[in-house]
Order: sequence, then C-alpha cells, then structure tokens
Amino acid sequence: MTPVTAPPSPASYLPQRGERYRLVAPNAPTAPKIVRDFVATVLWAAGHAPLVDDARICVSEVVSNTYCHTGSPQVRVEVTVNHRQVTVYVTDDEPGRLPVPPPSTPGADTGADEGGRGLLLVDTLAARWGTTAYGARSPHSKTVWFTLAAVGR
Repeated sequence: MTPVTAPPSPASYLPQRGERYRLVAPNAPTAPKIVRDFVATVLWAAGHAPLVDDARICVSEVVSNTYCHTGSPQVRVEVTVNHRQVTVYVTDDEPGRLPVPPPSTPGADTGADEGGRGLLLVDTLAARWGTTAYGARSPHSKTVWFTLAAVGR
C-alpha cells in the first residue's frame, strides 16, 4: 500500500484552520461519483449546503481530469472546511502537465471541440483555484485545488 500524505495548503491565504476530511479512491471511472458524494456529504454535515452544487460540479471536473489524463492508480482528496470557506484538494501521482483554464473570451478557440470547458466552470464557480506540483526538479505528484466561499458568513 502506498503511503498517503495530505497535500499542504498551496498558499497562506487558504484556510489553515478548520476541519479536514480525507478520502483515497481508485482512479477509475467511478471516482468522480465517489468523490462527488463524499464532498457533498462533508459540506451538508458542515453546514455548507448552499455550496454543495458548485462543489459537486467542480470536484467532478477535477477528478474526471485525473481519470482521463493521468495513469495515477489513486486519487487523494482532502476537504478543509471552516465557517467562511471550503477548499478541496485533489492529488494524483502523475505531475505531468498542470491544467490551465481555457480562454474565457466568448467565441475563443479552446483548441478542442469539447475539451477544456470543465476548468472554465471551475474558474467561474470557485473563488480561486490553482495547481501545485510536488517534488521540485523531479515532480512526483500534483494537486489541483479550489476554494468556494460561503455567502453571507
């Protein structure tokens, strides 16, 4: 069994305090649903019901990208929740190419007929998102993370 470590917070402005929940799932066609349900349950239990739909969309895209674009055997997920925001980290063991959102200009060429639209959704729904590669000159893993802000808190 591969040891699992939680990814560090990508930047100091992301929540450092709060409850943390972790899940390791096989990187399989069922992974997006498994992770979606996990994240939705965590948010419901933590009192962030208004964020559930946006979180489900964002995590579906990020985990689907892991399944479609990596050979990583597992996907590791950490959800950090506090009263103001929720941050979801999705880590895989294939750092390769880091995802970037397509141009958001209407009518802009995304380079593919359907590809890239999911990250545009993440870019639209999340207060902020990004990627972190681990391993310096010889990267061994990457994390794609996004933060959703609680409205009115």
